[in-house]
Amino acid sequence: MSLETWWSAVRPETRDWIVAHNGEPLPLDVVEDITRVSGPVDPDAWWVAGRGPDGLELSDAAVDWVETVANGEAPPEP
Repeated sequence: MSLETWWSAVRPETRDWIVAHNGEPLPLDVVEDITRVSGPVDPDAWWVAGRGPDGLELSDAAVDWVETVANGEAPPEP
């Protein structure tokens, strides 16, 4: 599932954490909330950079997307 789709379906505290820690690896509880609404994370999704030792990492494009949304602007197309 795409970031644009699951973003509005995750818990507000998940979105808040992602915005506050944009660019940092996602902790397990954040990933669990994403998978709760979207199913397993597709490692080839545009918003996934990979899974590092500290957790799931967002792609540069996803980090930019989150920043844009956090600033109240219309997000770019992936």
